[in-house]
Amino acid sequence: MHELAITQGILSVVLEAAEAARARRVLAIDLIVGALTGYVDDSIRFYFDLLSQGTPAEGAILRIRREPGQGHCQTCGATFQAEPPLCPTCPFCDSPQIQITGGARCFVERIEVDDEDEHTGSEGDPPGE
Repeated sequence: MHELAITQGILSVVLEAAEAARARRVLAIDLIVGALTGYVDDSIRFYFDLLSQGTPAEGAILRIRREPGQGHCQTCGATFQAEPPLCPTCPFCDSPQIQITGGARCFVERIEVDDEDEHTGSEGDPPGE
């Protein structure tokens, strides 16, 4: 259920960015979710649909791209794929001196907004002209 808190944060970032851009509506959001976060895409979508109701982000398309987990051994220099459950040692030399270098982040990469004034025509002319 930790997806609720992260989705609240995502929506907050999206709405702040939309307001700063003076956007009327949020059309789409590109979200990067690391494989090591433990977040479930369907849960994020569910909470986003629920929390965005009545906001400029209601009905926005939520595109989620997974970032693979990656680790680096500080002893032997190997880079390796890291998947849950994480092994506490390097798969090549068994050293505990490993660092996670990918897959632990969750962030909004891009936001598409509709910033057209609904009171203008297709060419920007006032209605009726």
